[in-house]
Amino acid sequence: MQQQTAVTLRQALGNADLPFSEQEPLAPHTTFRIGGAACFWLTPKNTAQLREMLALCRAHGVRRYLLGNGSNTLFSDEGFDGAVIDLRGIDAPAVCETQPDGTAVLTVSAGSTLGRLCAEAQSRGLTGLEFACGIPGTVGGAVYMNAGAYGGEMKDVLTEVTFLNEDGTLCTLPAAELALGYRTSVFEQHPAWCIVSARVRLTAGDKDAITAQMQDFLQRRRDKQPLEWPSAGSTFKRPQGAFAGKLIEDCGLRGLQVGGAQISEKHCGFVINRGGATCADVLALTEQVKRIVREKTGFVLEREIRVVK
Repeated sequence: MQQQTAVTLRQALGNADLPFSEQEPLAPHTTFRIGGAACFWLTPKNTAQLREMLALCRAHGVRRYLLGNGSNTLFSDEGFDGAVIDLRGIDAPAVCETQPDGTAVLTVSAGSTLGRLCAEAQSRGLTGLEFACGIPGTVGGAVYMNAGAYGGEMKDVLTEVTFLNEDGTLCTLPAAELALGYRTSVFEQHPAWCIVSARVRLTAGDKDAITAQMQDFLQRRRDKQPLEWPSAGSTFKRPQGAFAGKLIEDCGLRGLQVGGAQISEKHCGFVINRGGATCADVLALTEQVKRIVREKTGFVLEREIRVVK
């Protein structure tokens, strides 16, 4: 970022009394624990502050990246030459509305974690979100990539999403217009849009059964996934007709390591940070895995994690 641009943005943020810092290390803000520093680190506390920050970035020609829990993000070793906006501060309590058909609709902030949303549903005896229990992202991130597990996806429960468009206008779209697919949504096609909140429709269920199902899914994660190591979750998308982890295992790549990045010995679908891993290590390892899997099986793997340079 040019020095004059940084100076003018700094002044504008200060004059507007918006919360920010500079040269913020990004590694602590991601589950991979990898990445350099962001030129600007913005921490809005409400939608009004978020709208103003986005407007200032546009006005000064500054790149911005919207960050939730950092659970699916790999930042460059050089950091981010722009403004990273931490959405976790926009986290109002969920609002529950009972519908005439007996279902319940929860309105939840984009910065709220899926764990908090699942706990809210469980405490109210509402079923439908069990699949999301243990997914370490925020609601905004889960909507953006249509997160899912154990046969469920966000598109199964979403009814509508509210967001700021490219000129800062608050808009709402029904789920049917969000192009929700396997780990994708309309928001990938419109990177200037910023998710603010989402509404999910759930049904009344047996509270004990909901709790048991969530605990079962959590235990499965603990048993099968390398949760003891930093990672960004599943590294590759599931190719049609196969499973990425099984393909990698069958190619004899379990434990393959480049620098501090390693194919997990516990679950080959995960690249883990064994300590001191860099973005370059992860990218080199994933490219090597993609090449070998393609050569040996014909399947083309696609990274699920978002690489931000």
